[in-house]
Amino acid sequence: MEQRPLPTFTWIFAIAFLAVLAALGAGVILLRHTGAPPASVATGAAFLCAGYLGLIAILITLPIALNQVAARRSHLRHQKEFMTTLSDRLEGISILMNLISEQQLLSDRAKAVAFREKDHDAVRRAVVEEIAQQNWEVAYLLANDIETQFGFKQEAEEFRKEITAKRTDIQRRVLAEMLAPVDRHIKGEAWGAAMQEAQLIMERFPDDPQCQRLPEEIESRRQLRKQQLRQSWQDSIDRHDVDGSIEILKRLDLYLTPAEAESMQEIARNVFKEKREALRIRFSQSVKEQRIADAIRLGEEIMNDFPNTRMAQEVHDIMDTLRQRMHEPQSSSA
Repeated sequence: MEQRPLPTFTWIFAIAFLAVLAALGAGVILLRHTGAPPASVATGAAFLCAGYLGLIAILITLPIALNQVAARRSHLRHQKEFMTTLSDRLEGISILMNLISEQQLLSDRAKAVAFREKDHDAVRRAVVEEIAQQNWEVAYLLANDIETQFGFKQEAEEFRKEITAKRTDIQRRVLAEMLAPVDRHIKGEAWGAAMQEAQLIMERFPDDPQCQRLPEEIESRRQLRKQQLRQSWQDSIDRHDVDGSIEILKRLDLYLTPAEAESMQEIARNVFKEKREALRIRFSQSVKEQRIADAIRLGEEIMNDFPNTRMAQEVHDIMDTLRQRMHEPQSSSA
């Protein structure tokens, strides 16, 4: 059994009890002497009374004090037990939290491993979708993520090659579609429209050297066409092909600078003079031979091509007569 130490106040009660016994003893002694003086009897009665009172006080207070001590000891014991239990529970909670933390770390790693393949598949599908939507830069970034985040270097390299190939192929097709109007305008000698289309292509493909050289190529083909027209014009003059030389000269006029036009002015004047003279002769011959329809057609050509000449005025003066004769009945002329 547990040995409980005596309370500290026990010595006080022991001393008080000895004092009570001494008082009782003194009272008894003083009262036992027969014939003692009244003062001794009174003193003995006082001692005896004090002893009884002290004994009563001790008998009353001692149980109360002992009960207080027992209650205090019980309270301390319960408090100690509570603190021990609380400490044990806190230690258990700490151990449980450590276990939960470790399990959480394991869970995160497990989830990372479990979802790694799903994330990889999601990124792979995203690359394919971005390629289909022609978002080339985003597709390149996602392909790089496949290498840096998942470690699939070979797969990322294959994706980058596919992106580059498809991007190049689509750009080539788009460029071919945009170059078609340029070539059409060049063939139609619409050089201004060709330059406008070339400007759009240059803005669409600012990093393509071939596209940036389009203005120079268009100008080179324009100059080549100009040289071809000049050569054709000279050949027609050498062949005395008046109509052909005039037709070529009209097209060549769009290419000539003021200085070039001035240098060719004398030759052109002679060509038009020859043309005018040829029309005059054919017109006169048609009128003389009564080929009225041909005469009217040639007269209109003279007035249209040489409106400010004296010959055009002369033709104009007889055109009404020719048209009237054109509508006369054949019988009246017989």
